[in-house]
Amino acid sequence: MTYTGDVQVGGPADVRELPKLSICKLAVGPFDNNAYLLRCAQTGDGVLIDAAAEADRLLALITDQPISAIVTTHQHGDHWQALEQVTKVTGAQVIAHPLDAPGLPIPVDRTVEHGDRITVGVTDLEVIHLRGHTPGSIALLYDGGDEGRHLFTGDSLFPGGVGNTQKDPERFAQLFSDVAERIFDRLPDDTWVYPGHGKDTTLGAERPSLPEWKARGW
Repeated sequence: MTYTGDVQVGGPADVRELPKLSICKLAVGPFDNNAYLLRCAQTGDGVLIDAAAEADRLLALITDQPISAIVTTHQHGDHWQALEQVTKVTGAQVIAHPLDAPGLPIPVDRTVEHGDRITVGVTDLEVIHLRGHTPGSIALLYDGGDEGRHLFTGDSLFPGGVGNTQKDPERFAQLFSDVAERIFDRLPDDTWVYPGHGKDTTLGAERPSLPEWKARGW
């Protein structure tokens, strides 16, 4: 089956099998959040990105295989409703940026800054700090070389624009600048984008719209 990233709340996960890493995308309600389970093909170690909701479905996705960490992309409540329960069952380390960590319902075991690495077995994810949607929003980049580049953006980048900055021009300017400089200026068009809600996209599909986003201010 070819991965599309088109998932529905209550429906099955969509799975992308790369040589070194598997990526499982699951939509959970009630706010149509995306949760992503990444597993190292060599070791079986896993990392969950955003324990958003529906802990029972997330735990069924994880099964009895270990996960070493749960990364929360930002502090908004729709991205951590299942964090406490999934952490309790799995014993996984809780990871977030220090500026958003106080907004989570349980203590964070490890805080990460821009440029830090989070291991998934023998592979790793690079932390990219994207300021604006929240102070401590982060994206996670898996640079798989021949396997392509895979970017998990939370609520900072979607098909059609950057994340919500509540019509605050300073916050929008910061987020747009970070997304432009830290993502678009650095990564190629075939980079696959996995957002916190809705469908996936690629940087190539979005790049032509950057001037329009900047001009409209959202």
